[in-house]
Formats: sequence, structure tokens, C-alpha cells
Amino acid sequence: MFIVNKLLKISSLPAAICILSFFTLSACAQMAEHMRNESFLTEWKSVEGSTVLLNNEEELVPLKDLTPLTIASVNIGSAYASEFDSILNKYTKIQSFASAQYNHDMLSFNDLNDDLKFFNTIVVQVTDQSLNDPRTIPLLLDLQLNKSLIVSLSGDAGSLKLLEALKSVIIWSEKKSAVSANFVAQLIFGGVAANARLNQEISSRYTTGSGFSTVPIRLKYTVPEELGINSAALSRIDDIAEEAIRQRATPSAVVLVVKDGKIIFNKAYGTRTYIDRTPTRITDIYDLASVTKISATTMAVMRLYEQGKLKLDTNVGAYIPRSRNTNKKDIPVRDVMLHQAGFIPFIPFYRNLLETDYSRDSSETHPVKVADNYYLRKDYFKQVMWPLMLNSALSNQGKYVYSDLSMYFMKDMVERQSGKSMESYVMDQFYKPLGMTRAGFNPRLRFPKEEIIPTEDDKEFRKTLLEGYVHDQGAAMVGGVSGHAGLFSNANDLAILYQMILNGGIYGGTRYFKTETVNMFTAKQSAISRRGLGFDRWDEESTKGYPSKLASSLTFGHTGYTGTCVWVDPKYNLVYVFLSNRVNPGVTSKLIDLNIRGRIQDVIYEAIGN
Repeated sequence: MFIVNKLLKISSLPAAICILSFFTLSACAQMAEHMRNESFLTEWKSVEGSTVLLNNEEELVPLKDLTPLTIASVNIGSAYASEFDSILNKYTKIQSFASAQYNHDMLSFNDLNDDLKFFNTIVVQVTDQSLNDPRTIPLLLDLQLNKSLIVSLSGDAGSLKLLEALKSVIIWSEKKSAVSANFVAQLIFGGVAANARLNQEISSRYTTGSGFSTVPIRLKYTVPEELGINSAALSRIDDIAEEAIRQRATPSAVVLVVKDGKIIFNKAYGTRTYIDRTPTRITDIYDLASVTKISATTMAVMRLYEQGKLKLDTNVGAYIPRSRNTNKKDIPVRDVMLHQAGFIPFIPFYRNLLETDYSRDSSETHPVKVADNYYLRKDYFKQVMWPLMLNSALSNQGKYVYSDLSMYFMKDMVERQSGKSMESYVMDQFYKPLGMTRAGFNPRLRFPKEEIIPTEDDKEFRKTLLEGYVHDQGAAMVGGVSGHAGLFSNANDLAILYQMILNGGIYGGTRYFKTETVNMFTAKQSAISRRGLGFDRWDEESTKGYPSKLASSLTFGHTGYTGTCVWVDPKYNLVYVFLSNRVNPGVTSKLIDLNIRGRIQDVIYEAIGN
């Protein structure tokens, strides 16, 4: 009875009724979540039908090319800025400002204006009440002189009269709520469409029927119920993820699901490590391990292939001069991408290190940072690692043998043919324009380690807990940037990248690849293996079902040694992302033995089917 009284006090009425009907606590929680989601959708539809986009003649909204944009979000009087800015940051990096942080005089808004000088795109949240502040409209008029300005106005429609002189984009919503802030933020980036019109005469400028329409061009953030999926059907993901943590298969995990271009599930589980009990967040950055192969190297190869700079049927020797006197010279690039070039799987380079090869302090002779307090000597890759790979034996050529060496070779080809480092090439060509704000190599150069999930407590090689330095030893020894490992990301950024692939190469109004290129690289390419070009694929010969017993034969993606995976299923218009640090504190096979990733994927398919 104590539990019932407690829930009656703190829960909604439906949840309390649920308890009194002798449902389990879990079932009650699921029912409550479902009802909250249904309530959310009801309000969402109301907001969607009444939010009007004005002054969009130049089609600024939705924002398209993100690369040149520096975006600030300014809150003047809204109670829902945190929801608004949280959604904006899912699409690209924005910096938040609040007028309340400035003194209450005209000079203070000049200070705010000064702080915005390095931004070229300003999004301002105002309300009908804050427009009555004599400082607000002069600030907006000043900003529109040399900035791309978007004003989100909530409240009484009559307040639009006060903005008659404003030529910049206005998004008006009568409702002041978290749902309204969420919708407008997504509208700015094209996660949702604008279709509503003013239904009353406000002024000579804002007349009945005024408004502009847009179309969605990016991911939408919503609830499963929008697609007819009861959120309770996805709750089994919680059970499996918690089982993984309870069984010490991994201390943490993040699961993300995209269906029909809509993110319907994104949750974090566990804690950073078994010692650091800080709860995991969906924004946390993980070491992707071999997911690097498709998220960086293969993307670069696809781009260079389309440009005619890298041909799949040309031999390695044509692109890598140092290979011309080795057994690698006549291997077609296609075979390298398919893992049937005969390369040995890997070389444990770190086991060959001499004491003079590394130092605990950086210096001119030891500049390559491998981890905290671990530096490799200059040109070690060029003088030791690269010759070992070039002169390594070939075995089983023409047969499928998964090899990390293949992507060392592809990285070298990418850098030669692009003229740029792999790191800068994929950042400039894909991650920045797509709005991927956390993906990249060597994340410790851009983020505090508190935002990066630790991997192994390396007792053998680096003698330290790896926090933001790549787990793979070989990738670490080349400075953290390699073709087979080294990429870090959060789940949201991967969702963006693979939604672009699922879209046939288009995202945010920009075409990154031809659809036929995407189809070719992701399709089965060889009678020897299930593989595509760079991409792993569904395995018809798997007895347990790989990657999932319910995945379609069109499914492609990749797994990573640290306990990660990305799978795309075009038949179901589905993207599944799973991130974990199963190698913390040391390597364990429990995540694989328990089939955690595959079972979660099965739940997703079952929920879609239901």
C-alpha cells in the first residue's frame, strides 16, 4: 500500500490507476510512457498545424549548407530555451546566449550585440511579452543588417505588428511550450516541414493566408508512437542493455534507432566505467574501432571513386609507389576493399618496440602521442611499421580473410589521391557539412575527456586507462588516425551519416554520393564472401542470424572491436546504432557471447512488425 500511495502522490492519474489494477511496476511505467507520448503527439499536431513561417522569400529556412555557418541562439524571454537549444545542437553546433545574463539597460544589449559579432547566423527566441521590452526590436533590426537572422516568436499573433519593419525570417507559434520550442527548432534545420498559414489579418504585411511551405531534409526527432509503434514494444531494449551491464559485458551502452528518417529511440545505459559511476549520456563520444572502416575510409574511397581519382580495378602499385617492388603491386584495389587480397589479418606492432622507440615525455625526437604520457619516436611508422606491412606475406589470395592491413593501404591511397590527410578529408567532405559535431579522430584535441567514454585499462602496452586515445594499438602508433580504426563519435552523428547513405547519398538538401555509388558499395560484390566494398553485410550462412535473425538480406554496416555497430536495412528504412566500451576495464567476449547487439536489433524488428 505504501508503494500505491507513493505513486498516487507523484504519478499521473493513469499511472496510479495502472498500479491499482495490479499491473507490475514495469508495465505501469511502460503504459505511462506510452500515454505521455500520445499526449506529446496530440500537442505536436496542434503546433504543427498552427506554426507559420514568414518572410522566407530567400529560402533561408531550412538552413542548408552548414559548413560556412557560425550559429548563435539568443533567448530573450522564452522559458523553453533549453529544449530549443538542445534540439538545435542535434543538427549542428550552436552557442547559446541569454538576455537575462546582461544588465537591464540599453547598453547591456549593446554588449550582447558585441558578443554576437563572430557569428553569421543568429536565431533569436522572443515572446509577445519580450517584444515590449524597448531594447528587443532595435537589437533585431540591428542584427538583420549584417547577419542571417531567424526570429522564433511565440505568443499572441497580434505581436507580429511590432515586427512590421523586420525583413528577416520569422517563425510564429501561438503556443508557448516545450513542444512548440522543439518543433520550431526542428523546422529551422528541416527536420519537419512548414505548411501552416495565418488564419487572421494581423496587418498589411501579415495578412490572412500568409506563410511559406518547406519540405523535410534532415532527421526528425520524435516518439515511436508517431510511426504506430507502442513505446512499450521497445522497452525490451532496456532489459537487454541492463542485462549486458549486470553481466559485466560492458559498463555502458547507447542505443539509437532511426525509422523512416525519424529518430524514435535514443537511450544511454550504465556508467562510464565500473569505477567511475557517472551515468552515461547520449551525447557521449565512443571509440568506434572498425566502424572507422566504413564511416571514414570507405566514405573517402566512394568520393574519390566518383571523382575518377581512385579506380577499383587499378592495381595497388599504381597508387602506392613503395609497393611496386613488393608482392602487393599487382593486387586490384577492389580486392583490398573486399578483404580478399590475401593480406594477413594484423601485425602486433607494439610488441616489437624497443625502449628507445618510446618516451613518457614529448620531444622533438618523440613527437607522436599514443596516449597520456606515451610518445613514439619520429618516423616510426615510415621506418618500421609501413615496411613491415609492405613486405608482409600474402596468403589465401582470392579468398576472404578479414584484415586490418587492407585499410592501412586504403588510407595511404586516399591521402595520395586527395592530397589531404584522412582526418581533414573526411571532416571537410562529410562531417562538417552534414552537421556531425562530435565525430572525428583524436577527440582529446577537441573535447574534455569527461565527454569521452574510457576504453581499456591498458596493462600491456601503454600502462594507462585509455581516455580519448584509440584502443587499437596500431592506430595509436600512427598518431590516432588510421584507415581501420581511430574514429570516435556519438550515436547521433552516426545516425546522420548513415541516414545520408540510406537516402541514397542525399542529406540536408545536398548530394554527397550518386545513388548508384551507394548501391554498388553496399551490395554483395563477391562470390567469395558476404562483403560489399568496405561494408559488411547480412550473412545468409549464419546460424544465429547476422547481424540479426530478423534483418533483411539488404542489410549492410559494420561492427567494432570495442563493442560498437552500425546497421542499415533499406528494406525497413532502418538505421540501428549500438555503442559500448566492452573492452573496459579489459577485453571480454560477454557482449558477443550474450549476443547483446543482435538481440536488441531483433527487438527493433519485432516492434516494427507489431
